[in-house]
Amino acid sequence: MAHYNFNVLGQDVSFRAEADPTRIEQARVLLEERYNKLQQHGKQLSKEKLLTFLALALADDMLQAREEMQKSEQKVQSILESLTTDDPDLTGKT
Repeated sequence: MAHYNFNVLGQDVSFRAEADPTRIEQARVLLEERYNKLQQHGKQLSKEKLLTFLALALADDMLQAREEMQKSEQKVQSILESLTTDDPDLTGKT
């Protein structure tokens, strides 16, 4: 398990994870970019509120991605079912 120690959004962070170091760095960069974008639009907001909005935005992104993945899985399953019912060789029927 790799050990990570870096600064993100002005906070020193130290943790262990089995995640790929490249993905950890990509996550850090994403957080910094999204936070800076929110900060530009919410200059009057406290850091805590900005972080809350950031967490909500990332959670919404995750939920949307999960929903899209489920729809894709359903489409694939539907295609597989139609292939197996249309092809007698795949269903074992003649």
